[in-house]
Amino acid sequence: MQQQAEHIQSAHCENGVVVNLLRDHGLAFMNEPLAFGIGSGLFYIHLPVLKLNNGPAITFRTMPGAIFKRSCRLLDVDYVSRRFSQPAAAEAYLDKLLEQGRRVGCQVGVFNLSYLPVEYRFHFNAHNIVVLGKEQGVYRISDTVMEAPVTLSAPELLKARYAQGLYAPKGHVYYVDAASRREKTDEALLQKAVQRGIKRNVRDMLYIPGAFAGVSGIKYTGKKIEKWREQLGLKKAGRYLGHIVRMQEEIGTGGGGFRFLYAAFLEQAADLLQSEKLSLASDDFTRAGDLWRQSAVLMAGVFKGRHTGQERFNEIAALFYEISDIEKQGFQRLAKVKWKEGK
Repeated sequence: MQQQAEHIQSAHCENGVVVNLLRDHGLAFMNEPLAFGIGSGLFYIHLPVLKLNNGPAITFRTMPGAIFKRSCRLLDVDYVSRRFSQPAAAEAYLDKLLEQGRRVGCQVGVFNLSYLPVEYRFHFNAHNIVVLGKEQGVYRISDTVMEAPVTLSAPELLKARYAQGLYAPKGHVYYVDAASRREKTDEALLQKAVQRGIKRNVRDMLYIPGAFAGVSGIKYTGKKIEKWREQLGLKKAGRYLGHIVRMQEEIGTGGGGFRFLYAAFLEQAADLLQSEKLSLASDDFTRAGDLWRQSAVLMAGVFKGRHTGQERFNEIAALFYEISDIEKQGFQRLAKVKWKEGK
């Protein structure tokens, strides 16, 4: 029987799944900025030896599934996360959970989601959905990018759960253990979860060694962009910039969207913890978000052939350098926050 469950739209798929599952668990206060911040979702890495969809492997988010796991751990919520080597076992396990009335998070490949318009289907395997129920061989799905619940046939969902390539889902399912359902909010626990989420994000963006990750990684990409026109030729360089725009603004709203989301989280954290430094850092990330959006417009112009001179590549690179400096400043502010005793 179909579950008449709440459908939640969100800026980022995994955040939406976390909110959906944790609200159903009794944590009515949970919203997308809190899920993103507690789960330390903000990240950046440029891996020069890897390619994704024939472009540089760049990510603006933490690893798939990490936001859910971290949020659950810090909020003292029991959860289950499983992958399966055999598709038949994965399908049977999901069906059993749905028969028990559970909402279940699934990692899927975007290319195989038939409810999406064709122009939005591409090879990206870190998308997340909530499966609400199954009736007569058809699954009812809550996908945060859609306005209402959608459906997939059993073969279609199984194919999406076993998409091949980078971040292959391998039948990944995850859900909250109903036995630990909450009836009320523990404010002290929430404050501690917010603090620990911020501390981890500071570490990930400031202190990972090497030039490829965190704020250093943003600057590394800027240096690469400056050289792409000469090294790769205009056509390939433009394609690389178009790829970054897609990673930034379409795959999980990774660029400006994530920075605005993190700024919203810090505003909530500032109210919760009564910290002016958190509010000032929120302003930093709002400013960074504006610059990420500005960079996307310039990169799209090169990709579409409107502005193709070296000066435009230099301008884009300069924005990456500025973004890196602003985000570094923001995380340095967060690193200096004096947390209250017991928080």
